[in-house]
Amino acid sequence: MTLQAIIILVLVGAIAGWLAGIVMRGRGLGIVGNIVIGILGAFVGSWLLGSVLGVVIGGGIVGSIINAFVGAVVVLAVIGAIKRA
Repeated sequence: MTLQAIIILVLVGAIAGWLAGIVMRGRGLGIVGNIVIGILGAFVGSWLLGSVLGVVIGGGIVGSIINAFVGAVVVLAVIGAIKRA
């Protein structure tokens, strides 16, 4: 993995995690938490949308952010359900 790919991964994760934090809780989890949730969400989103549902969002940075955002919302929903239980 090149340095450019790592930087893009971190930026996409940060943006997706921040957006998901706003949608799910009304606030973010801090920069590190947003990045972690966003990167985890990218994996969950690509698996859920691609393999399970068969939905293709598109390519490029915007498609990656949307994909990671959907996955991050799912991850935050699962975390919230576990915390409430």
